[in-house]
Amino acid sequence: MNSISAKARIGNNVEIKDFAVVDDDVVIGNNVFIGPCAYVGNGSRIADNVKIFHGGSIASHPHSVGFADEISTVEIGEGTLIKEFSTISRATKYSYKTIVGKDCYIMNYVHVAHDNRIGDNVVLTNGVGLGGHVTVDSHTTIGGLVGVHQFVHIGEYVMIESNTKVTKDIPPYILAGRTPQRFMGINYIGLKRKGFSPEVISRIKDAYRIVYSRELNFKDALKKLKDEMEITAEVKNIYDFIIKSERGILSK
Repeated sequence: MNSISAKARIGNNVEIKDFAVVDDDVVIGNNVFIGPCAYVGNGSRIADNVKIFHGGSIASHPHSVGFADEISTVEIGEGTLIKEFSTISRATKYSYKTIVGKDCYIMNYVHVAHDNRIGDNVVLTNGVGLGGHVTVDSHTTIGGLVGVHQFVHIGEYVMIESNTKVTKDIPPYILAGRTPQRFMGINYIGLKRKGFSPEVISRIKDAYRIVYSRELNFKDALKKLKDEMEITAEVKNIYDFIIKSERGILSK
């Protein structure tokens, strides 16, 4: 037995298992699976081919003392998998939207907090906890039991080692880990798997050799990067990310 509101807009070929709850203000696409004991709350906007497994919670109230039950949403992109007992919170009036992109893999006991922005093809491994207002760009993998401070921005194609604490912004294409967390080089294996050419990977490596040079502070490193390197799309992405960082970037 489950509780499905007659007001919810539900697409074709949707399977909803026993004891699931679907509230009034919910939109569910086609070919969606909702497992037993899952909660799909008001504000849920779920695209086609999404799977929410046992005990998953979508659009639960955010963990924010200032939340006044304002109308807000959680948007889940097409093809995303949300495994057992993971929670994705509704947004607050800060942005009114929590967004999870397409083809993401959210494993067991993950918490995606209010006003998060998660890109496409992101993997959040078991027990990851994201604070409010976190941004994770596309094609990034976060290892198990990682905690991410609120307002942190994690770039694209990043790999974060398990059991680490993230309090600073993490620029694109890198491998981050250890305790305290620090820059460990570029995400070479991940970039290779995603089809980056050896030439592009080498250029990214050269850029970070400048950024994380022990002889330069970040300001001087960025000037050298701009003055001495060809500003390809990847180098520009690195430069723009660092120059726009509000929390400061990962340590050397």
